[in-house]
Amino acid sequence: MKYARKLPVRRSSAAITRAWTLWFPVPVQRMKYAEITDRKVVPAALEKEKETNGPAAAMELPDGRIVCGKTSDLLGASAALLLNALKELAGVDHEQHVISPDAIHPIQQLKTKYLGSRNPRLHIDEILIALSMSAATSDAARLALEQIPNLRGCQAHTSVMLSDVDVISFRKLGVELTCEAKKEQKKNYQKD
Repeated sequence: MKYARKLPVRRSSAAITRAWTLWFPVPVQRMKYAEITDRKVVPAALEKEKETNGPAAAMELPDGRIVCGKTSDLLGASAALLLNALKELAGVDHEQHVISPDAIHPIQQLKTKYLGSRNPRLHIDEILIALSMSAATSDAARLALEQIPNLRGCQAHTSVMLSDVDVISFRKLGVELTCEAKKEQKKNYQKD
């Protein structure tokens, strides 16, 4: 066996862990767990839900302000929250529409009539597309759209579990999201 090589010995992960802890001892510390009530957004979202008697959401902005959103005929709670947060960061008056309701209705018709959705309310991704279209003609919408990077690291909480679309959108925006462990009550939407 003139040409035979000695193969390296494989070690189990347990053996590697034991060796690692012998070489680099780390003191074990008791970890303090945060309570869900430690976050300001949780009571704000639940209070908004009680006020409106429907799904609601709250977000803590980078400067500590709390912004809320509620479900309406046009928007879901998370989409309303996102618009309110962007308007607050941009300094746009809360009563001013950055997206015209007249621009939202055709999107709702597309969803329900042609795409077969039963829920006419817009999700986060749909509202961001509508906002970017409005930014072409509205300075307020443009200012709100420019605030999207400032959402990264913000904390949000919703009073109901969200759809996968909204959860993924929050994740892409960098928003740290928690939800109550209850589903939104089913609504019977009428098709026009």
